[in-house]
Amino acid sequence: MFDSPHRHAPHAVVIGAGFGGLAAAIRLGAKGWRVTIVDKLDGPGGRAYVFKQDGFTFDAGPTIITAPYLLEELWTIAGARLADDVDLRPIDPFYLIRFDDGDTIRCVADLREMREEVARIDPKDAENFDRFIEASAGIYEVAFKDLAAVPFHQVSSLLSAAPDLVRLRGYRSVYSEVCRFFTNEKLRVAFSFHPLLIGGNPLTTTAYYCLISHLERTHLVHFAMGGTGAIVKGMVRLIERQGGIMRYESDVAEILVKDGQAAGVRLASGETIEADVVVSNADPAWTYGRLLKTHTRKRWTDRKLARADFSMSLFVWYFGTNRRFDDVYHHTMVLGPRYEELLKDIFNRKILAEDFSLYLHRPTMTDPSLAPDGCDTFYVLSPVPHLDSGTDWTQMAEPYRAAIMKRLEDTLMPGLSESIVTSRMMTPLDFRDRLSSVKGAAFSLEPKLFQSAWFRPHNKSEEVGNLYLVGAGTHPGAGIPGVISSAKIVGDLVPAAQDFLAGTAR
Repeated sequence: MFDSPHRHAPHAVVIGAGFGGLAAAIRLGAKGWRVTIVDKLDGPGGRAYVFKQDGFTFDAGPTIITAPYLLEELWTIAGARLADDVDLRPIDPFYLIRFDDGDTIRCVADLREMREEVARIDPKDAENFDRFIEASAGIYEVAFKDLAAVPFHQVSSLLSAAPDLVRLRGYRSVYSEVCRFFTNEKLRVAFSFHPLLIGGNPLTTTAYYCLISHLERTHLVHFAMGGTGAIVKGMVRLIERQGGIMRYESDVAEILVKDGQAAGVRLASGETIEADVVVSNADPAWTYGRLLKTHTRKRWTDRKLARADFSMSLFVWYFGTNRRFDDVYHHTMVLGPRYEELLKDIFNRKILAEDFSLYLHRPTMTDPSLAPDGCDTFYVLSPVPHLDSGTDWTQMAEPYRAAIMKRLEDTLMPGLSESIVTSRMMTPLDFRDRLSSVKGAAFSLEPKLFQSAWFRPHNKSEEVGNLYLVGAGTHPGAGIPGVISSAKIVGDLVPAAQDFLAGTAR
């Protein structure tokens, strides 16, 4: 039940209990709104859902926390302290990159040590490292610090940002920008792969995302003890302390519209929930193409959605072992023999290639409690084409998993096949069917230049009044910092509860 200060407050329904939806609920709760979150899954998290299996704990999705101050801000506005609910630990090195020939590079916070790593790979490029970091810092100051929490629902916002876009070469791709500073191909890969972590192709994603190198060193890379799910649980506790209601296994079939305004939702069960505003944390293509399919749309029509470029998908294998692999680092990039051509297979040709580059996550290096004593918890992630590839994952999942296992066994984890005691997989079909992601795209719309900022679905809907969008598919984009920033934008756009009531009374 809502306590008395909220009993007569206006009502907000949030669709989806992912990071964006939870963060939006906290912000609206802090502004006096009654909030109900509905989600089709049986628990919170969305892409950050938690699987527990055979004594092992698996974070389903995001594992890297790069801007903890955004989380601290959520706890502060809710009158609490992040440290009271979540134990964040810095991870340094951030990650280890293993190249196909067995060479490695440690990505660390200390600039001197990082410069030495670069020089070890190629002394000729070491002098350019500082110039790259300086450029990354300049992009960060504008593209993230100044613009990430600014709404782009008016074209004037785009026009005012255009001079910075040109000055910071946002019209270039991440890869082409990195190539201005480094000649060594290994270093070009090491400093350009980051867009893959948010669904982008380094060959086409705007160079704005070069900011990640500075973001990591400014705010460090963190891990939440207990896994990313510990952050999700903490956010749910904040919402419930505010009087918010969490409703799981509540699949939304339609956003209700009355006189051009969002008026609530209808669940697949037939139940309707009335609301004064609706916030959708669903994939925008799902929001517009499915939840508003009976509503006439002017911009995000079915035709426009069909022409949009969606991010790649992911194949994720979660597994636990009956022994520890202490030579494996917490975050490891296991790169394959190809880079540019593999990216073209994934994003352009939409071919499921025989080779792959992998992200291997071993959280039990930092938090052994995520596995039984003497065991290790892992997940390994491979970027793959979304479902337009035509790949039959009902047939390909197991052969693909076996190929990944062999690759890990041949490179980092000898004896792996004899050590596995629990296993599960996630394929593009899961992203489509379980997470309602159009085409099984893991990160919604691809973050290309003309699908970013004003060109992305707006945080304040262009189609329906009192409808707001948060999450990976809206501005500023995917990744935990991006989706939390999208919730900050919505929190600023939605008036305080008392102001909303005063406005409706006039």
